Amino acid sequence: QVQLVESGGGLAQPGGSLRLSCAASGFTFSSSAMGWARQAPGKGLEWVSGIYSRGIGAIYADSVRGRFTISRDNAKKMVYLQMNSLKPEDTGLYYCGKGVRPPYDALGQGTQVTVSS
Repeated sequence: QVQLVESGGGLAQPGGSLRLSCAASGFTFSSSAMGWARQAPGKGLEWVSGIYSRGIGAIYADSVRGRFTISRDNAKKMVYLQMNSLKPEDTGLYYCGKGVRPPYDALGQGTQVTVSS
């Protein structure tokens, strides 16, 4: 069955960086677009970024463009989200999804990111 497992969340100071990872299994990873979304406390799911199969293109929400970078390693079946210049409003539960945007075919359990001084 499809399984997505996120890791790498934690506490960061404003202006800091974090790198999220997502390990995928149970499907043909190299043929699947992948994405990241987040959910802030008390809010709905917000799309963050997506990357097409074979890494031929990536798209970003306006709120993170220029600060976040999505990448993938098809050999390792991994997706990454490098987050730089973090802001308090980036705080939330970050999910890895199978698909470039919601609604995703599958979603991980999430990893918490907290940006605070």
